[in-house]
Amino acid sequence: MSDVQSDLSGIDRTERQPSRVEIYDTTLRDGSQLEGISLTVEDKIKIARQLDRLGVTYIEGGWPGANPKDIEFFERARNELDLTTSKMVAFGSTRRAKGKTDTDPTLANLLSAETGTVCIVGKTWDYHVEGALQTTLDEGIAMVADSIAFLKGEGREVFFDAEHFFDGYRRNPEFSLAVLEAAAVAGADCLVLCDTNGGSLPVDVERMVSEVYDHIGGPEGTTSIGVHLHNDTGCGVANALAGVRGGASQVQGTINGYGERVGNCDLVPVIANLSLKMGIDTIGDEKLKNLTSVAHNVADLVNFAADPQQPYVGATAFAHKAGLHTSAIARRPDAYEHVDPESVGNGTRFLVSDMAGRSTLALKAESLGIDIDGSVLGDITDTLKKLEYEGYHFEAADASLELLMRAAAGFEQEWFRLESFRVNLDHRSGSGGRAWTDKAVEVETEATVKLWIGDERIVATGEGNGPVNALDAALRFAMRRHYADMLETISLTDYKVRVLDTGRGTGAVTRVLLESTNGQETWSTMGVSENIIEASWQALADSVVYGFLHQPS
Repeated sequence: MSDVQSDLSGIDRTERQPSRVEIYDTTLRDGSQLEGISLTVEDKIKIARQLDRLGVTYIEGGWPGANPKDIEFFERARNELDLTTSKMVAFGSTRRAKGKTDTDPTLANLLSAETGTVCIVGKTWDYHVEGALQTTLDEGIAMVADSIAFLKGEGREVFFDAEHFFDGYRRNPEFSLAVLEAAAVAGADCLVLCDTNGGSLPVDVERMVSEVYDHIGGPEGTTSIGVHLHNDTGCGVANALAGVRGGASQVQGTINGYGERVGNCDLVPVIANLSLKMGIDTIGDEKLKNLTSVAHNVADLVNFAADPQQPYVGATAFAHKAGLHTSAIARRPDAYEHVDPESVGNGTRFLVSDMAGRSTLALKAESLGIDIDGSVLGDITDTLKKLEYEGYHFEAADASLELLMRAAAGFEQEWFRLESFRVNLDHRSGSGGRAWTDKAVEVETEATVKLWIGDERIVATGEGNGPVNALDAALRFAMRRHYADMLETISLTDYKVRVLDTGRGTGAVTRVLLESTNGQETWSTMGVSENIIEASWQALADSVVYGFLHQPS
């Protein structure tokens, strides 16, 4: 890291700011509440392994006893997860109003999870105690204190999630502080201040956390302070950093910011900002290099596309459409990048478009390890400008650009040679062609490819739910005897079509963009044609060739 970048850490350090912050991940519970995410037990096991690889301090596994999935998860976690850096946490709530701790089913389920750490949620907003729980404020305090004392008596490390703390503190600070005081006296190891509705701003979070820190925690206190933020104002990450400045030594959040409504505090930029900008120890420098791969792997496991513009780890986070600045970026990248991309496991990318000059392409070739002389470089520049005029867009398809440059340097892929392909669609319906009828429609798509592998001619047929799916199936079937292991690593994750010449109606030129992954790397390939199936084949063939070139180690 350059002197310019290293000088950023430790700026304007507050007297309450800790030297180390525990990272508490709630992806397996909070993250799964995002619309569109449905995790199997196997998914949760795999995500937990990724979180342990990242080095978070705590992994919240879920709510034991709440549903069969979480019951099975904690059973499997005990037997299958050999965590090396993280501690598993069971989540639950306080005892019921006017109930007893030793007969409370939720507390019993927490103990049955057999985790060394538990986290319980309780009300710190008087409005919720009297309205939602329909009990007295004194009983609300007792519910928290009794539950913590009971769990501590069973030998557990206990965190208290102070639900709706920031809203409650604004309206009745005396009651909110009384709950926290009771939790601390009962033995809570950490008081986690929750912005459950997600409506707070950084200036409020820092002030309120500071006041709690001075009142209960402080440098000599035995009970630490944590924060749990949601992102409803778009300030989740900023609020987490503000909370740390106020004295919080634990931050709860999710990988990639998954969570209900608009999401939770995104731990990815939180970890990077704390470590690289504020000089605070979180997961360690070596683990920090896993940040990009873990963020992308978790995105794959929840079946969401990784956000290319996600800070620090996104595909475009350190991507430069260089232009006149190409040579300057090559000489002094720290003048154009706020941190060293490799510190978070990412890398610098140079985007190439019809505006690119020879120096940009030379730098791109160098980064790819392709040896291209000056005359060939000029030819590539001319070809690139011509193709972009025809509709190609290489900024969005780095893999196709690499194959273009390798071909210009003399590379010829020898895995397969296409002779021809054909796609048939059989549509059966009694609707007379009307799409809005309620009569059943049967559509069958079949593709046949004829190709050569070495001296062997292979004809294969595949079926799918569309022409691209059928072509993919046919290609894989044709190649599986020769390249089964290599094909197994490659999967298609996204398919996009854009009409480029809308004035020509159904005869318009289309651009197909295909995204693929091998579990470690994600790449995009492209095809352009007046025939959408031909454009799709171009992108599909490039995807396979690129995947074969970059087999994971």
